[in-house]
Amino acid sequence: PSDPPERSNLAAVQHILLVLSGKGGVGKSTVATELALALRLAGKRVGILDVDLCGPSIPRMFRVQDSAVHQCDSGWVPVFAHQDKSISLMSIGFLLEKPDDAVVWRGPKKNALIKQFVSDVAWGELDFLIVDTPPGTSDEHISTVEALRPHKPLGAILVTTPQAVSVGDVRRELTFCKKTGLRVLGIVENMSGFVCPHCSECTNIFSKGGGEELAKHAGVPFLGSVPLDPQLSQSLEDGRDFIQEFPKSSAFPALAHIAQQILDGTSPRSS
Repeated sequence: PSDPPERSNLAAVQHILLVLSGKGGVGKSTVATELALALRLAGKRVGILDVDLCGPSIPRMFRVQDSAVHQCDSGWVPVFAHQDKSISLMSIGFLLEKPDDAVVWRGPKKNALIKQFVSDVAWGELDFLIVDTPPGTSDEHISTVEALRPHKPLGAILVTTPQAVSVGDVRRELTFCKKTGLRVLGIVENMSGFVCPHCSECTNIFSKGGGEELAKHAGVPFLGSVPLDPQLSQSLEDGRDFIQEFPKSSAFPALAHIAQQILDGTSPRSS
């Protein structure tokens, strides 16, 4: 009986992208957020679905952590991140009574919530829905991919940092994508270098090129490296307007280039 509303809520969403990584702390939510902003600056309507149930950081990034989710006839109304409503968000962070509440749930309950997030959010018309996932290749990933499968997601973007350890974990994520039949749109190497706020020189703190190497090895596109911009991180910490600050960031050209590759991949080409 739940089929018709499910179709209708995602019916006007053109493309669904999953942001995955094999481990925590590689900046998935940051990349998902920056990618959403870059696509928005390219004139697209974007939604972010945060299915990281234990660490929902998207609400904070957009300074909307105090927003509540309302119901409408077709389900939950997402929270808008900006006056112009060009980015809409849904996260378990909006459903917790207190921001510090822990989500201590067993698998089935988490899976049910993810299914509900996929079917019951009234996204309206979107060019892109970006799904921010928890680290690893857990139960939640499988539920998310299964729930989205009827809606034919465009594919996944894998986020790694340059070190070999991170790259090894992301390699497992590639296997997960293969097993679940999820197309890999490409790999993003995050935190590849630190941009000095004083002289703008980029230093490789970790190492370099792990993401590109992995992409070559796996035969998937390498979408680009995103430097660590301390000023952008600080703007998040201070709760300043990330949306306004992002275009001035040194991470912006890299993200704009990644967004452009995704747009090129989705535009109807005459082959």
